[in-house]
Amino acid sequence: MFPASKRSTTELSKRLLEQPGFELQHVYRALSIIEKENGFIQSELYKNSTRVINRKTGILYYDLTNYFFEVEQEDGIKQYGVSKENRPNPIVQMGLFMDGDGIPLAFCIHKGNESEQKTMKPLEKKILSDFELSKFVVCTDAGLASADNRKYNNMGGRAFITTQSIKKLKKDLKAWALKPTGWRLPGREGIYDISQVENENYLQRAFEQFGERINPQAETFYKEQWMPDMEPEQKMIVTYSIKYRDYQQKIRSRQVDRAIKLIDKNPAKMKKVNANDYKRFISKTAVTKDGEVAKKELYSIDTGVIEAEEVYDGFYAVCTNLDDDAQAIIKVNHRRWEIEESFRIMKSEFKARPVYLQRDDRIEAHFATCFISLLIYRILEKKLGEKFTCSRIISELRNMNMIEVKHEGYIPAYTRTDFTDVLHESFGFRTDYQIVTKSQMRKICASSKK
Repeated sequence: MFPASKRSTTELSKRLLEQPGFELQHVYRALSIIEKENGFIQSELYKNSTRVINRKTGILYYDLTNYFFEVEQEDGIKQYGVSKENRPNPIVQMGLFMDGDGIPLAFCIHKGNESEQKTMKPLEKKILSDFELSKFVVCTDAGLASADNRKYNNMGGRAFITTQSIKKLKKDLKAWALKPTGWRLPGREGIYDISQVENENYLQRAFEQFGERINPQAETFYKEQWMPDMEPEQKMIVTYSIKYRDYQQKIRSRQVDRAIKLIDKNPAKMKKVNANDYKRFISKTAVTKDGEVAKKELYSIDTGVIEAEEVYDGFYAVCTNLDDDAQAIIKVNHRRWEIEESFRIMKSEFKARPVYLQRDDRIEAHFATCFISLLIYRILEKKLGEKFTCSRIISELRNMNMIEVKHEGYIPAYTRTDFTDVLHESFGFRTDYQIVTKSQMRKICASSKK
């Protein structure tokens, strides 16, 4: 719960109730052993975790992130690639599988310049062989949904659910996905025209026809169809939400405002960084309105780009080879945010970046320790009933210090809160008495190891 550098970890361990019997050199040597036994460690962690919490392995989520190094020279697995932080540093990529409850299952480390679509299958094969799991549904985002990955999860009792870019669909499928008619609501009989659902007269006629009173602002409409021409055969489900539409328009409006300010104040910083950069709304021309060559480049807001994006506002699509109810598939896909949160926890609370290690084996071992910390945290979060935020759990655990009184025991040096109460109730012991005797503390430590 308190990740730090290897030197800092060694120093911090001297503050624990049970004093360490190792030195800094042993910590560094251990990293090579952890890397060598990484696959075995992950499989044993999974098996042992099933003894303390129910693992929902019917649905598995996979995603990838990267971590940067404070160096400029490529070496080993540290390679220049597409950095999610847009940093000009070498990176490594970390792929992560989590179960249906958001608890980490397995991870892998890849070179920073490797294609992310090729990272999932090797780790999935390890899960199949080492974790003794065979039938599950893999849920990913569009960037990891290559045709090869879909085919791989269309065999052996496995299945897939993946987001689908509507922009990249073939012309006929895109027209069907964006067509305003033919939309349904979960558990309802009516068929709606989403271009009219904010019209009170239309809603009244729909109520008279279907007998269903709806609030379009709070509903998620959907349509679905099988696509037998795709390999493997799969079903596409498209959703439309007014709430999501308004959210996308709000984000774009803010980006356009930033683009306008940039044109007015600092046109020198016009270089676009990525496809979602707000600078995509800025057009550049070297010709005046009269067709003459301008003395300097002219910048303006490209309304064509804005209009092209507005077409897709509110729409979201997934593809799957499952024949399940559309609402159930959408619900499964919506939980992908938890894996993004896991990456955020590692990068912020666990301070997994930047990485200062140099050797490849020690870099992989570093991420193994981060993975173990994340696994323990997620299990703890479930045991506490998901009542507390990550930052609060971490900060309060770190502050649960004890003052040792020689020959007597330990006095709590922290303030009792609702968090510490739930923590003690969940694990069957207390450390918030006026004084905890040494014999009581030994029993607590022994209990924690079980």
